[in-house]
Amino acid sequence: MRILYTFGIVAYSMLVKIASLFNTKAKAWVKGRKTSEIYKLTTGEASTKWIWFHAASLGEFEQGRPLIEAIKSQFPKKKILLTFFSPSGYEVRKNYELADRVEYLPADTISNAKKLISSYGFEMVFFIKYEFWFNYMYLLYINKIPLYFVSARFRHYQHFFSWYGWWFRKQLDYVNTFFVQDENSAKLLQSISLSNYVVTGDTRFDRVFRLSRQQNPLPQIEKFIADRKVFVVGSSWPADEELLLPVITQLPGDYAVILAPHDVSEKHIKAIESQLQVSYTRYSAQSNEKAKVLLIDNVGLLSQLYRFAQFAYVGGGFGQNIHNIQEAVAYGCPVFFGPNHKNFTEALDLVRLGGAFAVGGKADLLITVNKFIHDDVFRQTASEVCRRYVDESIGATGKVMESVF
Repeated sequence: MRILYTFGIVAYSMLVKIASLFNTKAKAWVKGRKTSEIYKLTTGEASTKWIWFHAASLGEFEQGRPLIEAIKSQFPKKKILLTFFSPSGYEVRKNYELADRVEYLPADTISNAKKLISSYGFEMVFFIKYEFWFNYMYLLYINKIPLYFVSARFRHYQHFFSWYGWWFRKQLDYVNTFFVQDENSAKLLQSISLSNYVVTGDTRFDRVFRLSRQQNPLPQIEKFIADRKVFVVGSSWPADEELLLPVITQLPGDYAVILAPHDVSEKHIKAIESQLQVSYTRYSAQSNEKAKVLLIDNVGLLSQLYRFAQFAYVGGGFGQNIHNIQEAVAYGCPVFFGPNHKNFTEALDLVRLGGAFAVGGKADLLITVNKFIHDDVFRQTASEVCRRYVDESIGATGKVMESVF
């Protein structure tokens, strides 16, 4: 079975190489691995022990980040290797200051796993959330290197829990501890006779909570808002904007809108502007004009914007998946989003508790916005639910540190 799995990995790599001829993301995936210097260690680097963190992309990195920060704070001399599967994660964090090396993950073959493990002499390894690379897992086990999964989350439809999943289940025996996000994941592991888990919650909550308490001055934003209330739209996609932009037109005069799309390219910003039927200005314009909508045309600002919001919409739910809602709820900001949110524990929890709301289309969206605007008790109750949920969710990083160190 391992041979078949490895064949699948090799076949996938070949398909990506073919796709790189006409797909920019695939091209970056191939080029990044071709030019990688992951095996080229200096004499000093090769003679020390390393801690390896692997994340699929940027979202998973943010879940591992609080743990990296905690390790570097407590053990500043420990070396960190950070690897990514996706170019979108690597390109954004390739200069991450707390990692001693940031690289692409070599394809999960036995030969690559042997080479990587022999090069670094890992002290321990942390895979984030869903990153099941079975040859790496097997070789780490053979070499007696502890492997931990952080913010892991399991679902009943995964191979491990299927009638045909005996080989996949066997691979989980190579993991020292699963630090899982929720009780459902724990129950699923129990169902296949695994007890090497600790329910910690999501480590990312520790970071967003800390950032929410470090409020940097944003005078341009404050000037735009003035004495108005604020509706923030974060990480929106065209499918979200198609529903939201007409609703923005109907907002009361004492409301301002801050719109931070997922795609901040000039082409997409202009597309939004062409659909807006109210006054607007761009963040980069630094305009003094009192517009209805402020378009955020850069990256890195969104997490700070939620602190100004009475309520927020988080995009992606009318596509593959919603984006991060933790940054908003850390400020006690109630959120709503599209129907595709079921892969996120916090979204499911907060919908059940009444701090977040899923909408299925324009009618739902309009009803939810009107409730937020006109029902102060509804909005304040939802806000309190979010605050309480965050307070109860922080601390996962400390639980992992206590268990491992």
